[in-house]
Amino acid sequence: MSGIQQIHAVGAKALQWLHAHREGFRLEDDPSPEAGMLDRFKPLGELALISKVIFREGVAGSQQSSLARSLLDFAWHELLDSGHRLLDGQRREPLCPAPMEVYVPFKELGYRHPDLEAAVRLNHRLTSWGRLEVNPVRRLGIATVERRFGLTASVPQDEAFRRTWLAARPEPWTVEGHIAYDITHTVFHLTDWGLSPDGLPPEIADYLALWLPVWLDDWTDLKRWDLLGELLVVDACLPEPTLDPAAWDAFAAAQEPDGAMPVLEGMPEGDPEWVFDLVYHPTLVAAFASALAVSRSLSDLSSAASA
Repeated sequence: MSGIQQIHAVGAKALQWLHAHREGFRLEDDPSPEAGMLDRFKPLGELALISKVIFREGVAGSQQSSLARSLLDFAWHELLDSGHRLLDGQRREPLCPAPMEVYVPFKELGYRHPDLEAAVRLNHRLTSWGRLEVNPVRRLGIATVERRFGLTASVPQDEAFRRTWLAARPEPWTVEGHIAYDITHTVFHLTDWGLSPDGLPPEIADYLALWLPVWLDDWTDLKRWDLLGELLVVDACLPEPTLDPAAWDAFAAAQEPDGAMPVLEGMPEGDPEWVFDLVYHPTLVAAFASALAVSRSLSDLSSAASA
């Protein structure tokens, strides 16, 4: 199996695994005081974002679409108590943007909680909201979510972008650890998670087109599947994606038969809850990368056929 069929299979299997292990996303009823709001809610926000991409791109089969909708309904109604958990979080930490960040993709997919929306709008008026100290990529993400929510961004998106690592186009060999994730998420925010490749400034698109093949090779050799998956998403977000066959072959080979994607090298073993916490994110990324890459491949085929 290779090409579009292989890429599609990666996403289909990943979604099946996520649906089969959906209980792993359940929030703790009494989290430790050290657990930040974002850490508690982030997995559900990521699940909603990836589901939104799957619906938006329109390349999933009926079974995948049904699984994604089932996951969303479960996350919203069962895990978030139809949004009440987010409202409670917003009331407990009024300056925290995490409830808004998680809520927006659900809202865009038709799930609504008017009281939460009112609470976010009220707290957004506080001077302290815009002064919350976060890293530049997070600030860019908050700015884009504020816009999607219907608020004026605390820091304009262009200004937030200029503070990021990627905006400076620094030495490409400094890309390691969190810097690599800063790059991928900067691209996600600028392109609205792959919707608008023209959201990338031309000089940034050129920089990525030049160095992305090198980074794909590096992380493939290191078997860093979580990061490789995010870089494959970045590739699909470019105006002219390569859909690197070698990287996709390695990524697909790393996936477990049941659809789980390990973070690094092989699948971890141990307590099921611990294993879920390690592999849910790369598995979500696999579904995300698959949806975008299949969509771009089909667009390229359509363009070639009409030329």
